[in-house]
Amino acid sequence: MTTRRPDDTAYSALASADPVLAELVLRVGEPDPFEFPDDGRTTAHPFAGMVLHILAQQISVKVAIILYDRLSHTLGGTPTAERLLRMNPDELRALGTSHAKAGYLLDLATRVHSGDLNLSILTALTDEEAIVALTQVKGVGPWSAEMFLIHQLKRPDVLPAGDLGIRIAVQRAYFLDQTPTIAAVRERAEAWAPQRTYAAALLWQFLKTP
Repeated sequence: MTTRRPDDTAYSALASADPVLAELVLRVGEPDPFEFPDDGRTTAHPFAGMVLHILAQQISVKVAIILYDRLSHTLGGTPTAERLLRMNPDELRALGTSHAKAGYLLDLATRVHSGDLNLSILTALTDEEAIVALTQVKGVGPWSAEMFLIHQLKRPDVLPAGDLGIRIAVQRAYFLDQTPTIAAVRERAEAWAPQRTYAAALLWQFLKTP
């Protein structure tokens, strides 16, 4: 949907702004903040990307991709609003989705098909405006919207503070006694602007490091 190369100076800026992040850069390197482990399935397909992020709610990305591939096979190609609306909730559940997610996917498809949600114009919106537009879809909260902004819109300053992995990574990196609240993570992340997407990538990579 959007082509954006990582900013070569972003990690240097984060390292200068926060000595803890500087240590993380030395430890885990400079991960591509926009990379998503779906092997390019949704790169050029914003609707499909939103479908995958809905499927990934509260489950691993690996499992979500399995569900996505089942859906794509059933639909005969990349998911589109028109194709998805040919299915009913029971058919979606038969693929392994929950009853709630089946409803979310159909609400997304309905809104896109009717024109209530135009994914193609999100590139012209601010981060906040795009999140507001996406969260009108049933079941799409800030996390799903932020994932879309990072992986489809390639926005450089998005921190999914509600992501449990981010919060645990912050706890470990800063040697906190307990997992910080969403508000506490957002407050700490103010110093990381305007490279908060890069900070998120760094924290996720750190979490995967033994």
